[in-house]
Amino acid sequence: MKVITGNPGTGKHTIAKIISKKIGIDLVDINLVAKKEGIFKKKNKTFDVDVEKLRKIIDKKINKNSLLVGHLAPYAVSSKNVESIIVLRRNPYKLQSVYKKRQYTEKKALENLGSEILGVIYYDALREFGKKKTFQVDTTNRSVSSIVKKVEDIFRGKKRTEETVDWLQLVMKKGDMKRFFSY
Repeated sequence: MKVITGNPGTGKHTIAKIISKKIGIDLVDINLVAKKEGIFKKKNKTFDVDVEKLRKIIDKKINKNSLLVGHLAPYAVSSKNVESIIVLRRNPYKLQSVYKKRQYTEKKALENLGSEILGVIYYDALREFGKKKTFQVDTTNRSVSSIVKKVEDIFRGKKRTEETVDWLQLVMKKGDMKRFFSY
């Protein structure tokens, strides 16, 4: 199983749709699986998902030759089933405008921006799947075609060099810690 994950607004679904067609595998949206199975609770404007139940459903029902996409992947997919996982990353200054367009509440935007700055999803993916299976790709200022090429190369076992993404240093250098971590 191949996996694409990352914070909201990093390009997961856009890239996953193209990749699944290019390499000829089924695309499975983790969020849609949770909704279809009714294992979420709507809380304000967000959905809380029972990731343990989701993990069991994915283990039983999802074809091992699939591409899974969703920000919950590090928490809802068993490492034994994963061939490789790619965490898409994006500069938090660019993500702010995405969240504004999506009309995220200030709290939701700051939570997601903080997660991206700290690399929470990447860290959790590394912890769950290990360094040999986990890769990160910076989507900031890259064309869709260049991101697709990079992801495809990783999935096919070519150019598996690690990109270093460190938004925390960038934010600290700009003196913006309070801007992103005020809640």
